[in-house]
Amino acid sequence: MANSGGSAVCNGHLHSHRRQNDSSQNGDCRKNGTVREAQQNGKPHFYEKPIVESFEEAPLHVMVFTYMGYGIGTLFGYFRDFLRNWGIEKCNAAVEREEQKDFVPLYQNFENFYTRNLYMRIRDNWNRPICSAPGPLFDVMERVSDDYNWTFRFTGRVIKDVINMGSYNFLGLAVRYDESMRTVKDVLEAYGVGVASTRHEMGTLNKHKELEDLVAKFLNVEAAMVFGMGFATNSMNIPALVGKGCLILSDELNHASLVLGARLSRATIRIFKHNNMQSLEKLLRDAVIYGQPRTHRAWKKILIMVEGVYSMEGSIVNLPQIVALKKKYKAYLYMDEAHSIGSVGPTGRGVVEFFGMDPQDVDVLMGTFTKSFGASGGYIAGRKDLVDYLRVHSHSAVYATSMSPPIAEQIIRSMKFIMGLDGTTQGLKRVRQLAKNTRYFRQRLNEMGFIIYGNEESPVVPLLLYMPGKVAAFARHLLNRKIGVVVVGFPATPLAEARARFCVSAAHTREMLDRVLEALDEMGDLLQLKYSRNRKSARPELYDETSFELDD
Repeated sequence: MANSGGSAVCNGHLHSHRRQNDSSQNGDCRKNGTVREAQQNGKPHFYEKPIVESFEEAPLHVMVFTYMGYGIGTLFGYFRDFLRNWGIEKCNAAVEREEQKDFVPLYQNFENFYTRNLYMRIRDNWNRPICSAPGPLFDVMERVSDDYNWTFRFTGRVIKDVINMGSYNFLGLAVRYDESMRTVKDVLEAYGVGVASTRHEMGTLNKHKELEDLVAKFLNVEAAMVFGMGFATNSMNIPALVGKGCLILSDELNHASLVLGARLSRATIRIFKHNNMQSLEKLLRDAVIYGQPRTHRAWKKILIMVEGVYSMEGSIVNLPQIVALKKKYKAYLYMDEAHSIGSVGPTGRGVVEFFGMDPQDVDVLMGTFTKSFGASGGYIAGRKDLVDYLRVHSHSAVYATSMSPPIAEQIIRSMKFIMGLDGTTQGLKRVRQLAKNTRYFRQRLNEMGFIIYGNEESPVVPLLLYMPGKVAAFARHLLNRKIGVVVVGFPATPLAEARARFCVSAAHTREMLDRVLEALDEMGDLLQLKYSRNRKSARPELYDETSFELDD
């Protein structure tokens, strides 16, 4: 795990490496005060435009009605719990058995209050069963409930050709079988479905080595290691990199896998405001000055953890400034590119390429194959000594079953497609088409008057709904129009910021997007969702650095 001075972490110790030559020899470029080294594969790309991200606030009356909605729902929830306790209303929730009333309760009544009384009322908008490939169109199995969403039954009807606006199928590579997948079929016939062993035992195949070499080439780094599960790539590898006596500085909106990995590591965790460099620098400065609590010894390592594209906000990490802070304070940088790899950058190589930076500026590059590559699993990439260290110490490598061979082949096929190693330029065209679709979709939503979050180049597009009743109505009405969307609310988002999250795909045609936009325009008028007044956010930490002051 290379630091700014050219060091690396191997077996928990720092080893010095040769310092880089001066900037003129390395082809460094200075742009707006930030050093950005030229990439080795092809011409350097510099992100010239200012970073444009929107986190507009809702009008005051919208927030008032949102909190009133939750308040009224809570009051009725307590009233219904009263009826259930007296046997007037049937209780379908899990409860303690009478003979176990003196034991420690297995079900926490208060913790399940929200699920029991609010979520269940709109539960039909989640976990909808799909019965086709998750392409730009998919088929949904119709289901109904006779007990207010406690249970469902299938009607036997299939809703055909629903426009898929919710899957992470950014490049449209998760599709039905065709002849381009012949190599996947051949690998299935030769290797079977499962490996039935870990990487440390009998689970390392030549397909895994081929994939790891290809990932390293794709990212322009020394080495890479692949894992069978994306979530475990974070949660099981972070504890191998940091431990007691180390400090993790984590973005407040980081994914649950990063949060779990940080907690399992036993390192000290401190949170900085989302994409706020002033908040991050204050924590870095305090960590360097004061050291560890009580002893005031220097931290063994300081690790900054961020994501490339944030899956709930649609924002892109401010990588140039974070790298500058990392180098200034001699910290390490761990970046999760689950949503950005394959979908961001001129050739789909993620946020590093998006900003025209050197991959060596990021000590640990992590990503998943579940989105743009139409497969499953994840990777860790960077310096060879980092990867060699993880091959020995990673919990995922020691205990988890290796990646399925057909999955590995699907990733290889997709990556070669993006890189143009299949002899065509179709992969590059898809990356560019995704960028066009993203800009078009975001621009039209802005013009209609919706409040949308995130970066204008992010294919993850959150549209703010706020009120819990409108969340359910929004998803139900759109499904009736054969449009499948993902709606998200508390606790995945702040209480008053429920939203619909659209994922734009290169496989979406202009006709599909126009059909969705037309339906959204009508829904915005019907449900009165066009809240935009082009005002700044009520959460200034999401965009404003100059006025931020961290509490002691």
